[in-house]
Amino acid sequence: MKEKNYNLELIRMISFIFVIVIHVSNYYCRAYGDITIGEYSFSLLLNLLARISVPCFFMITGALLLGRQESLHKHAKRIFRFLIVLLVWSVIYMIWNAVYMKDPYQIKDLLYKPVEQHLWYLYAMIPIYLVLPFFQVMCKGMNLRMERAFLVVITAAVLFNYISTFFDEKMYYSVPMVGDRIYSYYVFIGYYIYKYRKHVMKGKMIPAGIFVVCMALNYGLTYAVTLQDGEHYERLLEYGNPLLALAAAMAFLMLVRLKKSEFNPSEQAKKWIDRFCGCSFGIYLIHIMFLDVYKRNIKPETFSAWIMIPVVSVGLVLLSFGCVWLIRKTKTGRFFAYVVRLCYSIKVKTIVICLKVNDAIHQFRTGGIDHEIR
Repeated sequence: MKEKNYNLELIRMISFIFVIVIHVSNYYCRAYGDITIGEYSFSLLLNLLARISVPCFFMITGALLLGRQESLHKHAKRIFRFLIVLLVWSVIYMIWNAVYMKDPYQIKDLLYKPVEQHLWYLYAMIPIYLVLPFFQVMCKGMNLRMERAFLVVITAAVLFNYISTFFDEKMYYSVPMVGDRIYSYYVFIGYYIYKYRKHVMKGKMIPAGIFVVCMALNYGLTYAVTLQDGEHYERLLEYGNPLLALAAAMAFLMLVRLKKSEFNPSEQAKKWIDRFCGCSFGIYLIHIMFLDVYKRNIKPETFSAWIMIPVVSVGLVLLSFGCVWLIRKTKTGRFFAYVVRLCYSIKVKTIVICLKVNDAIHQFRTGGIDHEIR
């Protein structure tokens, strides 16, 4: 079994905490005008810094999976498990929104938009997993020169795609290998940085400088437009923003090179990192419920954002972690895992039977032809 890379695990742990910070600070950013300008400035700063987390999640996927060659069976298993998770949590949030939030959802919309906004990540990952085996073969067959050329092409395409959105124009063609989103771009960036982590931008000063400049520019522009418009401006906080993409790539590079790419915490620290990372996906899925309760009962202007954003973020992490850990330890959690495995087993067996029937038909036909030739 391949040894776990704790540089990537550290990035994963930081990222899932930052995702919660995004959602909490966003609540205060959108209250611009109801909170003080100092509170808004603080909320925006935390929100912007935390935004590197989502690109880092996609980059971790690229770092771990693009350099591999896996069987189609393993790919099918990964996709099916993701679909089960999407279906189950969509049903949970349908019930939650209808009963608690009084916001009903049309089941027919399930194919087009998530029940709860944060579930968009699952919708983004499923297409990536569908093309992942082809990406793996492509990356396996490319040398450094081809990888650099591909990186230049898709970077130019992403830049063009983002700039064109400011002119209210929709491109006739989707960007090759990227589409109209940037997520698969982050996957390749993660693969490239991780593969050449010891050779890309040697030293700490250049990546750190680029990170600071990108964040400062993004913060200044967002703040200026917000003051001008009189409401929180979110356009520059989108994950397709080149400034945010570059800052996230530099953060990923610095963390993946931490301790010369050999971050090795103590055994006790490893246990806690493993425990948190093992629950991270569940924490991501469940924390919105606790945030909904908070938002429904406490308005942004009630308490200071300087205090509440850190307190609520830490509280959500601990509450969500506790719930996920308990679910995994209870019979309910084990029963759910068993149901997922059972559903997957049934589906795989059905597919195998269909493939065998197809092979038998094919052999019968080709066998008849071979016999005639002989």
